Amino acid sequence: MVSLTTPLCDFGWSAPDFVLPGVDGKPHSLSSCRGPKGLLVMFICNHCPYVKAVLPRLVRDCRELAGLGIGCVAIMSNDPADYPEDSPENMQRIAADMDFPFPYLLDESQAVARAYGAVCTPDFFGFDAGLGLQYRGRLDASGKNPAPEDARRELFEAMRQVAETGHGPAEQTPSIGCSIKWRAPC
Repeated sequence: MVSLTTPLCDFGWSAPDFVLPGVDGKPHSLSSCRGPKGLLVMFICNHCPYVKAVLPRLVRDCRELAGLGIGCVAIMSNDPADYPEDSPENMQRIAADMDFPFPYLLDESQAVARAYGAVCTPDFFGFDAGLGLQYRGRLDASGKNPAPEDARRELFEAMRQVAETGHGPAEQTPSIGCSIKWRAPC
């Protein structure tokens, strides 16, 4: 397992469009996922210990962000042929078990992860109402284990700021996680 950190936020960078199938059997797009105040695009998967460590908090934060006008969407771009825990069936199971308040999408071609420059799971992209990037940081101080209950809610606070002001915080701590599991070139 390779641990990577995300690059610094490229403020104002425009969100690439996408249309991907969800575990709900429906297609979802950039425009269908965005909220009136912005959009949080999350690259996650089922098998990564870093994702498992934050998943309950992520679900909580996304529920609260929806109330602030921030849409949320999770995208799984790993190759499930090499990582069966990331299969569409397991994606559907975890979304139901955790009661995801956001669409969980399969990026089978990995084109969306490449377009976003995603490097790890979890990798968070927080966009303003005009879909300009305002946050590229971590959820909180969690690593492979959950942070203490009283840990600062960095992602939530940043996206609340985006909803209120249209701008993300100047100081952001990169996310850390497992590398995206890219398919071998043909």
